[in-house]
Amino acid sequence: MKTVMELPRGMKDFESTENSSIEHIRHHFKQLSNLYGFSFMDPSPIESLSTLETKSGPAIRDEIYYFKDKGDREIALRFDFTMGLTRYAASQKSMKLPAKLSSFGGVFRYDEPQKGRYRYFHQWDIEIYGKPTLESESEIIEFTSRLFDSLLLKNIIIDINHRNLVESYINKIFNSTESQLVADILRAVDKIQKKSKENIIEEFQDRYDKEKLEKILEFSQIKGTIKEIENSFDTSQLKSWDELKSLFLSLENRGVSNIRINFGIVRGLDYYSGIVFEVFDKNSTLGALAGGGRYDTLTTAFKREDIGAAGVAGGVERIILTMQEQKIIPQISQNRIAVLYINDEMQKVAHSITSLLRLNQIPADIDLANRNLKKQMDNASRARYSIIVGPQELESGNVVLRDMNDGKEGIISLEKLTEDPKSIFNS
Repeated sequence: MKTVMELPRGMKDFESTENSSIEHIRHHFKQLSNLYGFSFMDPSPIESLSTLETKSGPAIRDEIYYFKDKGDREIALRFDFTMGLTRYAASQKSMKLPAKLSSFGGVFRYDEPQKGRYRYFHQWDIEIYGKPTLESESEIIEFTSRLFDSLLLKNIIIDINHRNLVESYINKIFNSTESQLVADILRAVDKIQKKSKENIIEEFQDRYDKEKLEKILEFSQIKGTIKEIENSFDTSQLKSWDELKSLFLSLENRGVSNIRINFGIVRGLDYYSGIVFEVFDKNSTLGALAGGGRYDTLTTAFKREDIGAAGVAGGVERIILTMQEQKIIPQISQNRIAVLYINDEMQKVAHSITSLLRLNQIPADIDLANRNLKKQMDNASRARYSIIVGPQELESGNVVLRDMNDGKEGIISLEKLTEDPKSIFNS
């Protein structure tokens, strides 16, 4: 039988360059997570299927990987961190509140693969469990803004909204609080970021009045500051408008200026119950880079009516694409050293130097295939510097130090290199 060496659809291998970018984002995330007092943990990648169905029911099966194990138990791969962290938090009866948890790693979604999103991809995530307060949402949004700042991303806007606000307007326009109607119209609003108004109306008009749908979609395109919105729309009819205003003012007080109220943000997942928000690059068509909000209904579903929850998650690969668009992908291996040797006799000394550098925490490579100097040099192109061990220089107790960026060369003594290996960066 012929073996087909292909990955399953929607999967990919993460090569060195992309993996370095993932680790770069992980470093910034963990650093900031610690700064804000979040405890980093890694929830299980495998959950009971019933856990993932806790809020959304069996419908979630269309979006996830699930199967039976050898014990005939129904299990599933995590599709985000929120479910696992909330399951964990709900089980910790003696956990001190508020509890602040963070995670970073791979998740699985049985979605249609798209740009910046495979069926296996990476997420960062923070959650706060405890008494519901607007300051929890404010903390989470502030953290999100600072994370994108630390990655040097520009043109970032955080759009905030309140689910109750949109639901109250739907109730008013349709003169109904029927749950299926509200859920359908919220789904229609959620599509406004990705589809045209005409396409959305066409999708829903066989079930709902076209004029009313148009009113809702027009409403969902309202965005701006508190003042701008109050000057153009009667907000007194909207439930939770004052709460949304308070959040906006709290964020301004924290020095977060890249925020905007956007009535079109509702978040697609069923478990959101209050404040919601999404993060965008204003000049990109990639879609949301992160999103979150309050989801007290999920902690209730896990039998913890005494605690609320708010959180945010971001797609790492999509952030990397944005960094590429903005041309700010970092050079991760800036101080790597390539140790080269002229001939076989120099090889022993070159290996000794390589080991010395590594013992001093300096990344160093050496050719293991005994190739000529030209091929060694070609292979060393990604290094910041190279050390060349040649017979003439070695006879005088020296080696050549070459700057791989500009090609400039100098001499450094083996004695100095042995006593202070890091001195090569100052030579």
